[in-house]
Amino acid sequence: MSKRDYYEVLGVTRNASEADIKKAYRRLAMKHHPDRNPGDMESETLFKEAKEAYEVLADARKRAAYDQFGHAGVEGAAGMSGGGGAGFRDIFDEMFGDIFGGGGRGGSRVYRGADLRYDLELSLEEAVAGTTASIRIPTAETCDTCGGSGARKGSSPVTCTTCHGAGQVRLQQGFFSVQQTCPTCRGRGTIIDDPCTTCRGAGRVKSEKTLSVKVPAGVDTGDRIRLAGEGEPGENGGPPGDLYVQINIRPHPIFSREKNNLYCEVPISFTMAALGGELEVPTLDGRVVLKIPAETQSGKLFRIRGRGVRSVRGGYEGDLICRAIVETPVNLNKKQKGLLKEFEETMTHGGDRHSPRASSWLDGVKKFFEDMKI
Repeated sequence: MSKRDYYEVLGVTRNASEADIKKAYRRLAMKHHPDRNPGDMESETLFKEAKEAYEVLADARKRAAYDQFGHAGVEGAAGMSGGGGAGFRDIFDEMFGDIFGGGGRGGSRVYRGADLRYDLELSLEEAVAGTTASIRIPTAETCDTCGGSGARKGSSPVTCTTCHGAGQVRLQQGFFSVQQTCPTCRGRGTIIDDPCTTCRGAGRVKSEKTLSVKVPAGVDTGDRIRLAGEGEPGENGGPPGDLYVQINIRPHPIFSREKNNLYCEVPISFTMAALGGELEVPTLDGRVVLKIPAETQSGKLFRIRGRGVRSVRGGYEGDLICRAIVETPVNLNKKQKGLLKEFEETMTHGGDRHSPRASSWLDGVKKFFEDMKI
């Protein structure tokens, strides 16, 4: 019998976030868990089906393979192939251990380490070309004094008298039992009467580590790079969390970026705007000659194709878009002022032939005031 689409099983869209997928699985697991439906084979099957779908879609690599190749891309990766057995409760225990028990592998609960975030600031040039950055992040290392036990040298942790080493206590609520983390030892199964003076019973000490982050070409502000296993260490042998490197691009003195395009303002003289000409403009990989046609107005956009950015996600390479800004001359001497006045006198005889925008604007203003009198 063919398997159902994993997204259909969880009732989420194909672009669902990791949080949406986890939320959908929690809902289905609560509904169909065998502890709540004893002897109901249909609920057990639906629970296994939801578990298999979550196992694939919650893993970025498995999800990518499934999106591209379907079930063939993840054969053997999901938990259904193994039936019930020891793996039947793994994901559920991780998510619902405090409600239904789980983690019942003897001894202390295992906790995954927390994910960490690092804000990496790059120049526009580094983001466009790609780079390798060296970063230092806080971490925790096993305490050398106590060897990670948390107890003073020469002593050792003792079994918790509340949970008797199980790390959990069981309560009966209604038709099913509720297993919760032991409030005394917080799930460790042991307590420390005489803590280590170096780590104060934590078993770990704060430290720093240096990581090399390969930044692909084309990243932009808001992009994230995931470094698996570089987050906080887990507890009681649990796996470490992940490190997410958040990209932020520093403002550039010349260029601004919008998706794959770069923008810059190009000041041109009054004379060049009127008569036309050529000037060199910068790009991220050199210079290009920009031709300014005669009678160019301030704000006109010029597109230089292929001189923008190629996104990290692929696709076309963007353009460089230059905005012409006509610069008003300043610090004029007496002769220059006289020439401009003489030039202005010649302009008055041309009417709207020389200043079409000013003439149309004046006409609009005149009509506006006439409408106000009505």
